[in-house]
Amino acid sequence: MLKLLHKTMQWFFIRVEGIFNVAFGEKLNPLYHLGTITFWQFWLVAVSGLYLFVFADTGVRDAYASVEAITHDQWWAGGILRSVHRYASDGMIITMLLHMARHFAFDRYRGFRWFSWITGVILIWLMYITGINGFMLVWDKLAQFVTLATAELLDWIPLFKGVVIRNFIFDSHINDRLFSLLAFIHLGAPLVVLMVMWIHVQRVPRAHINPPKAIALWVTFTFLVLSLVKPVVSQGPANLSVEVTQLDFDWFYLAVYPLIYDWRLEYLWGLLIGITVLLFLTPWLPPKRRGSAKAEFEINVHPDEKTVKARFGETILDAGLLGGINLPYECRNGGCGVCKCSVLIGDVDPGIYQSSALSPAERAMGKVLMCCATPLSDIEIEYESQDALARAPVKEYTGVVHKMEKLGHDVMAVTIKLPPDETISFIAGQYINIILDDGERRAFSFSNAPHNAKHVDLQIRLMPGGRFTTHVFEQMKVGDPIRFEGPLGEFTLRESTRPIIFVAGATGFAPVKSMVEDAFYRGLKRPIRLYWGVKQRRDLYMADLPEQWQREHESFKFIPVLSEPSPEDNWTGRTGLVHEAILQDFPSLSGNEIYACGSVRMVEAIFPKLKAQGAEEGMCFSDVFTLSARSMAIQVPEEKQG
Repeated sequence: MLKLLHKTMQWFFIRVEGIFNVAFGEKLNPLYHLGTITFWQFWLVAVSGLYLFVFADTGVRDAYASVEAITHDQWWAGGILRSVHRYASDGMIITMLLHMARHFAFDRYRGFRWFSWITGVILIWLMYITGINGFMLVWDKLAQFVTLATAELLDWIPLFKGVVIRNFIFDSHINDRLFSLLAFIHLGAPLVVLMVMWIHVQRVPRAHINPPKAIALWVTFTFLVLSLVKPVVSQGPANLSVEVTQLDFDWFYLAVYPLIYDWRLEYLWGLLIGITVLLFLTPWLPPKRRGSAKAEFEINVHPDEKTVKARFGETILDAGLLGGINLPYECRNGGCGVCKCSVLIGDVDPGIYQSSALSPAERAMGKVLMCCATPLSDIEIEYESQDALARAPVKEYTGVVHKMEKLGHDVMAVTIKLPPDETISFIAGQYINIILDDGERRAFSFSNAPHNAKHVDLQIRLMPGGRFTTHVFEQMKVGDPIRFEGPLGEFTLRESTRPIIFVAGATGFAPVKSMVEDAFYRGLKRPIRLYWGVKQRRDLYMADLPEQWQREHESFKFIPVLSEPSPEDNWTGRTGLVHEAILQDFPSLSGNEIYACGSVRMVEAIFPKLKAQGAEEGMCFSDVFTLSARSMAIQVPEEKQG
């Protein structure tokens, strides 16, 4: 039953968060900042409350009149701040309950997280007590209802024995000392709330207190607009001799108050105590998660070459940050993909995340999001450090089409020449974005090796209906100017001694050409096999080149594979799907590095099958998902080539 509830809530949150990502972007998705929004609303409540306290009178005879004066005589300040005070208080209840519901949905409340969960429950009750107390200070009809209902609820407790309600039988029974006590509680309770909020976040590494500036401004502006459109006003002075029958109710704080008069009080107390006890016990209720709550796993982190410990259920990101490693992250909720890493050794639970942040093919390659993934054993990971990313800025270039050569029936080689005083520094396997007139991008891999950086070689395949590729084949000519940005991508050879297996589909040969030529230029002696899978023989548009490499280098072997050879091909080589040839040649793929270059569909299809035959987590790499976030946001249906 609990698992079904978790899955249902996860389904809801993932879809709503996906919609919000489209509307606000991953960095400003309010559902990723519920905790910090709660903090910001607390500051709004505190500032507005202090202003109101300066002008409010805590005497029972003058309380209502002073609040009326604040609301109407200075509506432009006190009136607005009174409304902000009320709306921000309601907002805190909403964000706190959503924050708790989200952590419950994603099973982030058990094990070592029990402390944060318990302090969160305490915070919610403190907020309810503080807010309900605040209603009383206005001493209008709503305050009268809340005060009498609270007195009747408290009088059920044997300790009071009906004494509390006697203070509110007649107006004359209420004195200034009682109101001073209520005001003292309303000032002191928020200090306790702030202290518990501070304690609540201490176990979260590098926890933020304030939300992004744009969200803070948006929340503040929303409350200001609400204050002007529907200002909070009093509901007539309290009069204990007249029963309150009609009210403008606040359901955020007072949802259970009608039950005081509809239910027997022991039932209502049973409900409140039962919910509280259930919430306190939730971290220890069955079913338990797989594994031991006391287990600790080691995480070996590259390129830092550090080892940190992770408690069972602790994310890689939290463990790394607690261990002093400056891991990259942004949303911390599986929405942006900034904290992506490769799991080289070991098992992990990838967690729940947005599919836009981590694709199935990337997952098949052994990639995970550090903010969601939790170790299930000792693991070894590799990530792209922020320093490394900072050392490779993306730059915009303007070149000219220097040469065009048709390599096959649907592949065009295009050489872009840079100005005489410019070169482009890149790593074999990276790509560029061609910038069209309207700002749209088209991604193509370098097919030349980095040691010749005075020009850029591309291999462009004609895509039916493709706007840019059609232009290349039908209109582009030598001498045309062309804008592009780069270098981009992380699809590069890793430094190791493992044998290399390249899997190319169609123009996936382009980055392979760059990487192989660079390997030969640098004198790498690692064994290299290239499996190039196409439909028919004519699609092997540069087969002579890898055949030449095979003759000249003992460490290189070329295996072309046709999936749909025609009778005219007279093909006697390998047939079928390209990954099937690899599986036939390698009873076990353990110990190899596998680089796949081609379409999304090809990568998604082959990696699970290769891993099933021994390909290791973190040793499978692909070029189809190395687009930068900026490029991905404006990419169009013409699939990344080469």
